[in-house]
Amino acid sequence: MELYPIFLNLTDKKCLVVGGGKVAERKVNALARCGAKIHVVSPQLTPGLQDMVNRGLVMHRRGIYQTSDLEDTFLVISATNNDATNHAVANDCMKRNIVVNVVDDPPRCSFFVPSVVHRGSLKLAISTGGSSPRLAKLIRKRLERDFSPVFGEFTDFLNTVRKQVQEQVTDPNKREQILKNLVDETTFDLVKHGDLDKAKERVNNVCYINRCQS
Repeated sequence: MELYPIFLNLTDKKCLVVGGGKVAERKVNALARCGAKIHVVSPQLTPGLQDMVNRGLVMHRRGIYQTSDLEDTFLVISATNNDATNHAVANDCMKRNIVVNVVDDPPRCSFFVPSVVHRGSLKLAISTGGSSPRLAKLIRKRLERDFSPVFGEFTDFLNTVRKQVQEQVTDPNKREQILKNLVDETTFDLVKHGDLDKAKERVNNVCYINRCQS
């Protein structure tokens, strides 16, 4: 079976995490950086999760999982050390067509959480379809070396330029041509070697030249 890769917008979406241990804490932190409304169900919490609850970043119901916890939920992650609970969460989600990930239990997952390289708005996601999280982690480390934080700044710059072109260039054909040519191999190599100023200059030149063409 081939998996369909997708990036979800979780802003203000209710996401449920079942479990309050270290693994659950990692999952909550990943959801938090995406702007999700996070609900945690667990009898106990790690100090880190408790701190997030105290700061109002996470909603917490102290107790064991109940089917009613799924109400209005967009996405679920089950990260307990209790197989019966994890299985119940997965089964309930499948019946309700709610996407669910059960940690370290691929057959009960409707999605897998990839290993991700974060570079600002640029995200590189690696998945082995649950076959080898270790391999995904090794690939992530290699990509972290190949794609320095400079790529994050450059991606944000491109976003600004793209918005300016869309607002200022009224001719659709010329606008499409500019956007298509904003980045090439030479520009990519400049960013990779840390020469951000020259990379930005090339992008600005593309905009200037194309706007001046009749």
